[in-house]
Amino acid sequence: MATATRSFPFALTDSEWRQRLTPEQYAVMRAHGTERPGSCGLLREKRPGTFHCAGCGQALFAGGTKFDSGTGWPSFDQPLPGAVGTSIDTSHGMVREEVHCANCGSHLGHVFPDGPPPTGLRYCINGVALRFAPA
Repeated sequence: MATATRSFPFALTDSEWRQRLTPEQYAVMRAHGTERPGSCGLLREKRPGTFHCAGCGQALFAGGTKFDSGTGWPSFDQPLPGAVGTSIDTSHGMVREEVHCANCGSHLGHVFPDGPPPTGLRYCINGVALRFAPA
């Protein structure tokens, strides 16, 4: 993945990431995996608040940008300014736009052009990559 060769403001060694994250978080965030659809409690989170990177704590998405996409993963129509970066993901025989934390480079999910107005985007994010802070 393109994020593996870049440097980010928040950096840890692989050993430190393994200590910091659960095995499932590590598999998603550092090894570019995907959680099972519908498996994360944050899928149903509707309170006002902010979704943060589970790896470094960076604020990523405001609760008001979350919507039910019916896909089984938390979905947002836009990130907070400067919170995420994207790169092209050609794994699994597809061309997709990967979303990663702009602070630590952790894989979050993918962004698709089938979201609601006003952006028309759907940031499809693995719930294990997020931590929710209620307002």
